[in-house]
Amino acid sequence: MAHSTTSILQQNNRFLFSFKSKSKASNRHFSSHSLHLNKPLFPLSSSLSSFPSSPSPSSCFVTRVSKAPLEYAPPAPEFNFDREISRLKNLRSKLSVAKTVEDKLAVLGRDARVKRFFEGLSRSGFATVLASLSVDSYGLFLVKCLVAAGQEHVLGLESEMSEFESTWSDIKSALYALVEMIEKLDNGRERSGSNTGFGLKSGEVGDFEKLLKTLGEIERFYDCIGGIIGYQITVLELLAQATCERETTNWSHHINKLMECQFTEIHAPRGIDLSQDTEYASQAAIWGIEGLPDLGEIYPLGGSADRLGLVDPDTGEGLPAAMLPYCGRTLLERLIRDLQAREFLYFKMYGKQCITPVAIMTSSAKKNHERVTSLCERLGWFGRGRSSFQFFEQPLVPSISAEDGQWVVAKPFTPVCKPGGHGVIWKLAYDKGIFKWFYDHGRKGVTVRQVSNVVAATDVTLLALAGIGLRHGKKLGFASCERRLGATEGINVLIEKKTLDGRWAYGVSCIEYTEFDKFGITNGSLSPKSLQEKFSANTNILYVDLASAELVGSSKNENSLPGMVLNTKKPVVYEDAFGNRHSVPGGRLECTMQNIADNFFNTSSSRCYNRVEEKMDTFIVYNERRRVTSSAKRKRKLAEKSLHQTPDGSLLDILRNIHDLLSKCDIRLPVIKGNDEYVDSGPPFLILLHPALGPLWEVSRQKFHGGSISMGSELQIEVAEFLWRDVQLDGSLIIEAENVMGSIRIDENGEPILKYGQRCGRCKLQNVKVLNKGIDWGSGNNIYWKHDVQRFEAFKVILHGNAEFEATDVILQGNQVYEVPNGYKLKITPGKSGLSVQLDPIEQSMMDSGSWFWNYKIKGKHIQLELVEL
Repeated sequence: MAHSTTSILQQNNRFLFSFKSKSKASNRHFSSHSLHLNKPLFPLSSSLSSFPSSPSPSSCFVTRVSKAPLEYAPPAPEFNFDREISRLKNLRSKLSVAKTVEDKLAVLGRDARVKRFFEGLSRSGFATVLASLSVDSYGLFLVKCLVAAGQEHVLGLESEMSEFESTWSDIKSALYALVEMIEKLDNGRERSGSNTGFGLKSGEVGDFEKLLKTLGEIERFYDCIGGIIGYQITVLELLAQATCERETTNWSHHINKLMECQFTEIHAPRGIDLSQDTEYASQAAIWGIEGLPDLGEIYPLGGSADRLGLVDPDTGEGLPAAMLPYCGRTLLERLIRDLQAREFLYFKMYGKQCITPVAIMTSSAKKNHERVTSLCERLGWFGRGRSSFQFFEQPLVPSISAEDGQWVVAKPFTPVCKPGGHGVIWKLAYDKGIFKWFYDHGRKGVTVRQVSNVVAATDVTLLALAGIGLRHGKKLGFASCERRLGATEGINVLIEKKTLDGRWAYGVSCIEYTEFDKFGITNGSLSPKSLQEKFSANTNILYVDLASAELVGSSKNENSLPGMVLNTKKPVVYEDAFGNRHSVPGGRLECTMQNIADNFFNTSSSRCYNRVEEKMDTFIVYNERRRVTSSAKRKRKLAEKSLHQTPDGSLLDILRNIHDLLSKCDIRLPVIKGNDEYVDSGPPFLILLHPALGPLWEVSRQKFHGGSISMGSELQIEVAEFLWRDVQLDGSLIIEAENVMGSIRIDENGEPILKYGQRCGRCKLQNVKVLNKGIDWGSGNNIYWKHDVQRFEAFKVILHGNAEFEATDVILQGNQVYEVPNGYKLKITPGKSGLSVQLDPIEQSMMDSGSWFWNYKIKGKHIQLELVEL
């Protein structure tokens, strides 16, 4: 199998991995940072010439590992991994050639464990019970697979046959209850909350139904590795591998068995730095805008997001990350707003409507699928139409004990299940017809981002990534940045390896953070700091070519499940039938979507020393960290000093980005210091700008110029057609448009669709001072990342429909709210005794376009805006 592994040999406290660096190389060549062994296969030259050497061709050195625990609980002495794996592999082989369910049942019936299990029941008088089972043959096949995999305890029965015989009198009624339950399932009889007649309640009947459903999903989805049996084989192999790596003394032999290679080396991958090569970044972003009609979006939302600790305040039920209320709206709404901002930019540049198809992977964890679809329905599908969305639900997989691979069970018929990682996305997309759906919409590639990353669409990052991928026909692209020391995130690497047939293979991939410890980087010249600083962060922001991903997802082997790992670093936490909380060492089989890259290596007959990235199907781009990744993925603990990966910390990064944007527009505003300055207080200001003001900063900067924003001020702009000239803000200013980017119209299919550019709200502020008391920064009820704050005063404008607001050469003071009705323009100018407030109807000929608008033009590699007055 192709799971990730690595090893490190330590002799006399000397680690065979070594690390050296030299002056930073040009981004047209290899980075000078690499991890490898200190005796090279061949002397290196050119940009690799300073790398230490590696060992003889007979050795294979692996640079990737599975997610094994730091503290591993060894299996019970009587449990033999090799024997059990061998038995299950033999069984899987026989099942693979069985054509029908009946043939498969016959194979399972001959398995020693299954045979012993059911014979034990028969000797106890269970023959009549077994004969009366009326569950269909496929259901019986699933139950027998469960038993064959050594998981009969899930049924609430002991696994040893002697115990069945000795305790038959105690479980006899339960077995008969199980029979009646299955008969009722077949006969479709109505159930009530009462007992079934043998002590089994309807709730337990439901548990058994769910068990069969779960087993069926595992069997079908993991068919590429052998279904339920293959799942268990993979789990046991990873557990056995972890044990072997701790006990082996012959590392070369051990690694050669795991990897088919002579030599492997990893380097820090080179790519364009968008923050430095701004001309190329602008050009790449325009490619991305041009290519929008060829692009789709995929959002992997199926994770359980346990670290976020999000709870429904009314029911107390856990909520998925997509439902987190962040800056006034859910995280899912923010994803769609970012997408619509790019579509609005496309409309302004080319005058055409473009609605991007969005595929969302959900799961049943925390009612994820139900809640996400309900949110979309409640918000009218964001004005995009139901047909522009496609949902596909990932299966839940059983959690296993780190001791012996036994499934963790909360109560009879109820294994503890969690989503199996976002790497299932490619096979699931193929199984559920997602690729075909994208093709039907005329799409060639997709961008992928995670819901918790609130800055992924900042400025050029996402557009440039997609633009490069489309323009150069790449199969996979990563958006990356500097890695923060100690962050729970992987690293991007350039893998170079020599295969057993003598060819050299190259590709950008990633190593998960849970694998770092397996490198043994704890002392010596190669410190954890060196590794974490010299290699960039994997952010799971991807560009993916659809045809290439479909080939991987449709493969009938383990390649369709990239990066299979067993993460046992965190305990399995669950509640039993009595509400008691348990925590046991264990994990679940997971896949990582970014490791689809391992299927896209390019090979060469000779080793490549220069410009290897230009020849690869994979690529990487870089930007400043806060313009690439800042996540709201964990709940800040009481009195905790670190804001990293919390909603509080990500808001500060959003505000830092806004500071970078506006300060280049000659607007004076306070500097945001390090996170530790705001642990016990709010940020120095609160500014939220609608992404359609850009989303490219080059566009946004032409809408803002001059003025100042004082300490403690609040600015919220929810309008795309906007002009700020020499505005001084000392307090709270809120501009809200009902139609930010356009208006909702009913299309030919009867669906309400957002028509970009039609009947937008508009706002102009020129030479204006806004003075009021603003936010009550001393209030203990403020939750800044939710944008839930207490205010003393605010100047607020609400634009209904295509309403317009203009203020020129005035001072706006105190607590005021102006609501401008649809079809009208409100103008505030100096009057003879104070302010002149004038409300006039918009001319009929200007109802759609407005009395003024921004005209977008492409000038070379840049976008130029022109203010057009009608």
